[in-house]
Amino acid sequence: MLITIIALAATVVAAPAKFPLPDGFPNPSPDQLLSIEKAAGGFLPNAPLPTILSPNATTALKLLANNELFEVAFFDQLLTNITTNVPGYCANDTAPLNRDLLIKSITAIKNQEELHAIGANAFLLSAKQAPIQPCQYTFPVSNFKNAILFAQTFTDLALSTIPSIQLLFARDGGEEAPNALTLGSILAQEGQQDGFFRYTQRKPPSAAPFLTGGSPSIAFNALRKLIVRDSCPLPLSTLGLPEWGSLEWSENGLWANDYIKPPPEPAWPNWITIHPSLRNNNTFTFSAVGFEAPDTSSLVYLSGQNLPVVVSIDNFQRFRGSNYNEFRAKFPVESGFANGLTIAVLVNGKGPFANAEAVASAAILGPVVFELN
Repeated sequence: MLITIIALAATVVAAPAKFPLPDGFPNPSPDQLLSIEKAAGGFLPNAPLPTILSPNATTALKLLANNELFEVAFFDQLLTNITTNVPGYCANDTAPLNRDLLIKSITAIKNQEELHAIGANAFLLSAKQAPIQPCQYTFPVSNFKNAILFAQTFTDLALSTIPSIQLLFARDGGEEAPNALTLGSILAQEGQQDGFFRYTQRKPPSAAPFLTGGSPSIAFNALRKLIVRDSCPLPLSTLGLPEWGSLEWSENGLWANDYIKPPPEPAWPNWITIHPSLRNNNTFTFSAVGFEAPDTSSLVYLSGQNLPVVVSIDNFQRFRGSNYNEFRAKFPVESGFANGLTIAVLVNGKGPFANAEAVASAAILGPVVFELN
């Protein structure tokens, strides 16, 4: 089993997306919207929108709009890097992919994500809620190969989150409930593009029979570190989601392990590849700032549709003269972990936890994102 661990640290290539984009996004004119729809291969749904949203639905739609804006910015920059031959994105970097088909595919994906963002904001506006506007973003990639892996990872996060929003819509039973079907169509579209990202990396298009579930809070805390501080028109706190402390995977003590090899071209400083001879219960080191309760906390892994896996933490160390801490925890890869996305969160409590929502409610640090292939 091959495992990629992603700890996000930013390297920006080429100029970041500047809003509004040339096509008018995020507030296109009617003619510009028609052009976006044609490039996306379809149109915004024309069914009536809800005029009242529950507080939970409002929070979920704000998160969805926020994430879609992030994705638009990423794909706009990726497309620019490819079409202007930025080093790392030239023809030899994207080979053996057909370059014309690649550009056509990324163009379609960018425009589809624009419609997702416009659609989420249309829900909010219909219910007299303020729309979410773009922030400034930083992306931790410097070449095409790593950009596609990164796209796969945040798409996996979207796939883990949308079902929980569907459940929320259905459970609240308000005017938003019928629109769980619209979310289902977005979920399917994200699955199609994730298969494309995986296939371009010579992976099977589908990672596993049952993909990992997450929650809005997990997705928010995974991606907010990519938002430039104080760059949003409204504070991130207006999304109504909790902000957890940062949890990082640390390489301390791991490089001596025979199973761990540094990748040839790391995109992130804390990105490692583990040899397929990895054994169950390999121990990883994590770090955090200001973590004060090791005796009452646990590390929880979410993978596939299995129950959350709770492991104890040990070797807790606080570095003298700072509030920087480290601890170690098992990585029980044979405890039902699926290929694709696995999420680690530090929680207050020892479990057991029934699902990702329960894990998110107890979370204090995280998440750390893993890709198992």
